[in-house]
Amino acid sequence: MESELSRIGVSLPDILLDKFDVIINSRGYSSRSEGIRDAIRGYIRYYDWMSDIEGERAGNITVAYNHKQRGIEDVLANIQHEFTDIIQSTVHIHLEHDHCMEVLILKGEGKRMKEIYENLVRNKGLQHVKLNTIVPSEI
Repeated sequence: MESELSRIGVSLPDILLDKFDVIINSRGYSSRSEGIRDAIRGYIRYYDWMSDIEGERAGNITVAYNHKQRGIEDVLANIQHEFTDIIQSTVHIHLEHDHCMEVLILKGEGKRMKEIYENLVRNKGLQHVKLNTIVPSEI
């Protein structure tokens, strides 16, 4: 367990904080700080997992966004055209009137998959970006 604590300030939209409070209460955390520490640990584990993605992989990237966000569909199209070597297919669905989800189906070098993910996650207009992979030879 961490022995020294640092205090930080974080600005969050009310809706995000309200959802977080519901989660920390349902999971039994004693404070927001405890929940934030756990969330950061999870983010670090995911980052470490991402660092190990290499070699032949199959996977998907799920992206959710508001299609009215200016330029976001162009960003997605440009990224998808840049990675045609590993994008096998894409699926687009309408979640609500203004919200869409795309799933990019991938097969190829894991490092290229991380490149796509990093390119996508940098775009503030995307509300959700998640990469999942498997090693085909281990199935």
